[in-house]
Amino acid sequence: MRSLGFDVQVAADVTEAARLLSAVPADRRVALVDPRFVGHVHALRLGLTDPRFPAATVPGALTAQPEARPALVRALDTTAEAVGAGLPTGPSTAPVSDRTVPGRLAVTMDAEGTAVQRPELGSLVAAVPTDAPARAEAESALASVDDEAVRLRSAVKAHDGFFTTFFISPYSRYIARWCARRGLTPNQVTTASLLTALIAAGSAATGTRGGYVAAGLLLLFSFVLDCTDGQLARYSLQYSTMGAWLDATFDRAKEYAYYAGLALGAARGGDDVWALALGAMVLQACRHVIDFSFNEANHDAVANSSPTAALSDRLDSVGWTVWARRMIVLPIGERWAMIAVLTAVTTPRIVFYALLVGCAFAACYTTAGRLLRSLTRKAERTDRAAQALADLADSGPLAEAAAAFGPRLGGSWSAPVAALLAGVLMIASALSQPFGSWHTILAAVVYAMLSGMAVSRPLKGALDWLVPPIFRAAEYCTVLILAARSDVPGALPAAFGLVSAVAYHHYDTVYRIRGGTGAPPRWLVRTIGGHEGRTLVVAVLAAVFTQHSAFTVALTALAVAVALVVLVESIRFWVSSGTPAVHDEGEPA
Repeated sequence: MRSLGFDVQVAADVTEAARLLSAVPADRRVALVDPRFVGHVHALRLGLTDPRFPAATVPGALTAQPEARPALVRALDTTAEAVGAGLPTGPSTAPVSDRTVPGRLAVTMDAEGTAVQRPELGSLVAAVPTDAPARAEAESALASVDDEAVRLRSAVKAHDGFFTTFFISPYSRYIARWCARRGLTPNQVTTASLLTALIAAGSAATGTRGGYVAAGLLLLFSFVLDCTDGQLARYSLQYSTMGAWLDATFDRAKEYAYYAGLALGAARGGDDVWALALGAMVLQACRHVIDFSFNEANHDAVANSSPTAALSDRLDSVGWTVWARRMIVLPIGERWAMIAVLTAVTTPRIVFYALLVGCAFAACYTTAGRLLRSLTRKAERTDRAAQALADLADSGPLAEAAAAFGPRLGGSWSAPVAALLAGVLMIASALSQPFGSWHTILAAVVYAMLSGMAVSRPLKGALDWLVPPIFRAAEYCTVLILAARSDVPGALPAAFGLVSAVAYHHYDTVYRIRGGTGAPPRWLVRTIGGHEGRTLVVAVLAAVFTQHSAFTVALTALAVAVALVVLVESIRFWVSSGTPAVHDEGEPA
């Protein structure tokens, strides 16, 4: 217990335990452990030191953070007079096999409405033997399991990609242990990963073969560190809200910075690939929002099953299909490995061609599967899911006005059809009309009206999860097309910056929803115009600045303004937020 950071005091009975706990400052975590406890240190670590849960228990031990201590005090009062009696009764469905005082307290807390986390221990031992044979059996089981080996194995994410599982995690877990033993934090490793990726982008920007080789190697090392930070968090249970935010946002920053570095390097060699770089970023961002939107629409749906999902589960029971399907979707490990190798041996143009082809195939594969699941699923979407989709839509003042005062659409497919019609109209106008045409502005106005109509009713239809990705594709592609067709020097890099800033806002929205705090405040969305407002502004800028470099200046100013607003508010929120950290779990212990 002392090795886990606790001050140990011995209590003769429950009454004395209550007295000792009352003397501990209110802002401290406390724990109760049965003195007969036999088990691994890592079992106690999992049960008593995980910062994500207000209260947690393993057999024979219970912990409570400051927010759960009042519930623990009440449970102590309830239990003090009945330690020798049966277990406390109540509506709790928690396990009741642990009949020690900590176990009784955990059941009481559950029954009174305070959730008590029970981590999965797997092969780890945590027991309170009541006689000599039981103690001998527990000690034998204790000796048969290597506590440190289990801890290292459980640091690895349970469901990862092929490349990460077989080429990174076998050694990155030891780097995580090395970092833990030297007092390094996951946030420091995350920051090191970002800096390494930025150096890689700078190497790619040199435009030399040596720079490209160095960039590929540095990008791979950055990914090793990216895996290490999560493994370090799981190994040492150093979860934090800031860490979750940094890990999520830095991944996007690293990838987009690297794209920009490749584009700069290609430009040094006389090859302009900014349109390809922006296209790759747009495609990747749209892929992600498809995943986010589908998951938010269905994660708490009632009767959420379908024949397609059942087929997917059956395929997962066949070993090779699991890895094949994980590789097909081109997750970050496979994607970064491909980018790194192609950077070292080919040209930036080939890197982006491969990215566009690979990501397009992955997007078609995953979207087709989600469409089949949605069409064969008889789920009932909840109000929370509808609100999440509305938040992901990122509708601004113009769409809000159209939703409030325009006609309301009927039918279960009306929302995605209206959104698709709006997006196709906007993109077709940007492609077909001369650059700077006022017809593109008219198309942007119609786009705003139709997008407002698409969100004028709760998004609970089977395919309503398509609305946010359609809006993302329409906005990002419009910026890309207008910048590419402007033939103005610097317009595409400025458009790259604008889409990066807007994409950050959209990712930030996703991670706030995942953290359970809801979307960014409405004033922020209104201030930066919403997707339809920004699309209209870019169309107006294209019409006003048609013959000179002022279009580049205007796009740059818009990108800087959006970035400043969203970054300042996002940093303020995540630094001050009390939302719990959300991390992928490692392998069961």
